[in-house]
Amino acid sequence: MKLALTAFALMAGPAFAQTCPEPPDHRAAIGGLIEDVQEAEDERSARLISNEMWEYWADAPDVRAQDLLDEGMTRREAYDFAGAVDAFDALIAYCPDYAEGYNQRAFVNFIRQDYAAALPDLERALELSPRHIAAMTGQALTLVALQRPGEAALILRRALDLNPWLTERHLLPGLEALEDDI
Repeated sequence: MKLALTAFALMAGPAFAQTCPEPPDHRAAIGGLIEDVQEAEDERSARLISNEMWEYWADAPDVRAQDLLDEGMTRREAYDFAGAVDAFDALIAYCPDYAEGYNQRAFVNFIRQDYAAALPDLERALELSPRHIAAMTGQALTLVALQRPGEAALILRRALDLNPWLTERHLLPGLEALEDDI
């Protein structure tokens, strides 16, 4: 029986692969979009460029990973936060080097106001994808929720260096004022 299962697994091929391939390398494309957003003439143009970035961040390493990412995002949109976390847990277990799994799980935990759970996922997402502007913004907002305004201001400044049109840019003066009071 064991031999038959092993033979089946070998014949099944990539559809049943247990190892996630390397995430796609979109650094050059993201870099170009960051240059474009820095030169954007208005917020609307910048938003369209930011949407293009999402196409790259949400490009999973393979079909299985994409299915897990899509499932998690669909469940999150349906307010099934436990199901979304389960899908993102499975994605992270399968593809531990894919930043978006961590970023999306952090987002769900942020929505659930579990900021302590969100922060390490954001840190890991940024280790894997240092120019992931959305993860930076999420990290800044999480630090605000954890009442760490100085750290939040530092991260938000880094994100704004990459995309000066972020909606969250309006938070910076308040964070800097709080930072000065500490």
